[in-house]
Amino acid sequence: MAPILEASQLTATTYRQYIDSEWVDAVSGQTHEVINPSNEEVCAIVPQGGREDAQLAIAAARRSFDAGDWRLKSQLERSEIIFEIVRHLEAQSGEWPMLESMSAGSTIRKTSIVDVPLALEHFRVLAELALQVPWYEPLPWVDIPHVSWNFVQRESIGVCGGIVAWNFPLLLAMWKIAPALAMGNSIVLKPSVFTPLTVLALAQAIDETGLLPRGVLNIVTGPGEVIGNELAINQQVDKLAFTGSTAVGRGLLAATAPSIKKVTLELGGKSANIVCADADLDIAVDGTLFGTFFHQGQMCESGTRLFVHDDIYDEFVSRLIDRARSLQVGPATDYESQLGPVINRRQYEAILAAIEGAVKVGATLECGGGRPSNVGDRGFYVEPTILTGITEDMHVAREEVFGPVLAVQRWNDVADVIARANRSIYGLAGGVWTRNTLAGIEMAKQLRTGTVWVNDWHLLNALAPFGGYRQSGLGRELGTYGLKEYTEVKHIHVDQGTTREDRFIYDVLLG
Repeated sequence: MAPILEASQLTATTYRQYIDSEWVDAVSGQTHEVINPSNEEVCAIVPQGGREDAQLAIAAARRSFDAGDWRLKSQLERSEIIFEIVRHLEAQSGEWPMLESMSAGSTIRKTSIVDVPLALEHFRVLAELALQVPWYEPLPWVDIPHVSWNFVQRESIGVCGGIVAWNFPLLLAMWKIAPALAMGNSIVLKPSVFTPLTVLALAQAIDETGLLPRGVLNIVTGPGEVIGNELAINQQVDKLAFTGSTAVGRGLLAATAPSIKKVTLELGGKSANIVCADADLDIAVDGTLFGTFFHQGQMCESGTRLFVHDDIYDEFVSRLIDRARSLQVGPATDYESQLGPVINRRQYEAILAAIEGAVKVGATLECGGGRPSNVGDRGFYVEPTILTGITEDMHVAREEVFGPVLAVQRWNDVADVIARANRSIYGLAGGVWTRNTLAGIEMAKQLRTGTVWVNDWHLLNALAPFGGYRQSGLGRELGTYGLKEYTEVKHIHVDQGTTREDRFIYDVLLG
């Protein structure tokens, strides 16, 4: 991998969209500014695509898929091409961590160690896993009403629309691009209007290889209410995959109804983090901080509902507060920063309002709650915040704040805490901290969520499915489970030479 660039080496750059393997401006000629949340300065200018841009990209993807230059390759051929692309990406991704930090507010220590390497690894692993997905599955022999051979044929689904959130722009884009390409589809991807830079850099690096047929990969930049809606309603799009808020997910799901396309949604969460009386406090305290404040709490599966057993509550919360106060908040591009800014002013103000609202209805502010004193007056910085005295009817106990805010409650009965953890419209993730592994697994089985960690948090891998119950989403990403979401299945029935006399079922109508 090329060396990571310093922030001073990157200046505001004008980007273009990638449609039908060409770099183009928006049809309207309009652009918008990408703002660095660390200092509120413009770090890039990108096209403000609209409905016509989305339609051009969809048409290109449709032509590409129907032509079959990618779809009709064998699975081995596609995977080997992706492996070669990944090798090129690894050599060209030196500035990507800094791009991600400048636009998304992700700390450079996070983007260089987690975001970029993990995105490339997931691309490779998903292409490798695709070799394990059966494209042909024989069914048991059938001789009633007469002898036939039956099998299931799996096929590429077609044109895929992908819409990704701003919190992990490169990784989430890869979670759409990798399975779509690995399974033989064409894709139109819309990155967040706030964080398109690494996705465009990814497309540029892929384009440099010349290994994908024309129109297989398309990137359209611009507002979700226009481009995302077009992907949802357009009859030429066969599948829509969205990562973002539950509210937007509901709207997209409704918009897809007339075309009845396949939809996967990875939406919001309010994950319960349960600390048992026998937990290893050294691990559980730091793990709780990691599960809550990693990327400033801007993660859908963050453990922002903390349940601590009465027996250890005072010691645990005291240690948690001390550790939270020690976290260094600062510019995302500074290697010393442990927390960077939140994404924009709207989110910044919403987080502070949620904290203020919780205190007004009786929560106790144990630490944080405002703007750090060391960051000046530019950028969207929020202190790591811990609230106690939380009741289940409070907003911070029920809804995503999507910021560095932890709501703490007590518990002393396993059945009760499981019921409280499950009392949510969401079901994305959860966690249990205990030295008793078997007890932890039993509690995990009872949590109604798509992922449960026992003595850990946030660790997702490309082999395991990720997605949610209830209003946290539909379908799964990653693993062979996610790859299969990008296919259709077809049952093929083949008669085995049965004579007309033996086809008595015909006589129900004709006899």
